[in-house]
Amino acid sequence: MKNQLKATIDRIEEDKAVLIFDDGQKLIVPINKLPANSTAGKVLELNLIANEDVTEEKENLAKDVLNEILSGE
Repeated sequence: MKNQLKATIDRIEEDKAVLIFDDGQKLIVPINKLPANSTAGKVLELNLIANEDVTEEKENLAKDVLNEILSGE
């Protein structure tokens, strides 16, 4: 799948897990975001999905802030 990544749980430290991707990049995530019974060595699949609603909200906020700055308010 095009929008899917695979990562291995390298280790769990306190309330965080260190994930390592095939290219060596690391990602640290809260363990409460992992599937139940996740342990070091388990391979995870991560699906990337765009959130259009949140994107639009952030764009509108940025425009509002810029307009406020440019209008001198």
